[in-house]
Amino acid sequence: QVQLVESGGGLVQAGGSLRLFCAVSGRTFSSYAMGWFRQVPGKEREFVAAISQSGGSTYYADSVKGRFTISRDNIKNTVYLQMSSLKSEDTAVYYCAARYSGNFANTPSAYPYWGQGTQVTVSS
Repeated sequence: QVQLVESGGGLVQAGGSLRLFCAVSGRTFSSYAMGWFRQVPGKEREFVAAISQSGGSTYYADSVKGRFTISRDNIKNTVYLQMSSLKSEDTAVYYCAARYSGNFANTPSAYPYWGQGTQVTVSS
């Protein structure tokens, strides 16, 4: 069983930066591809970024490309999302997700394990 716990969310002004953390339990963290998604009330969960098991490959939604960076530390069992140049439209609950596979994916249904989410609010 894999458990994910996000942290690092909060209130930030537009143009600012924030770093999200996702701590993952279990001894096989390096076997999981990881993803970040976000969701606002009334809308479907939206893909943000994903990273391969080794961290050697990353994939981003067009809306965040060049502003967000996903990374992971397979010793600390943690995945990060560095967010810069934040916009009001980035306001959402951000979720971390895990997938036991060598390939990452950009659809929520591909990820069986999820954290509880952390709120990010960007004020304009």
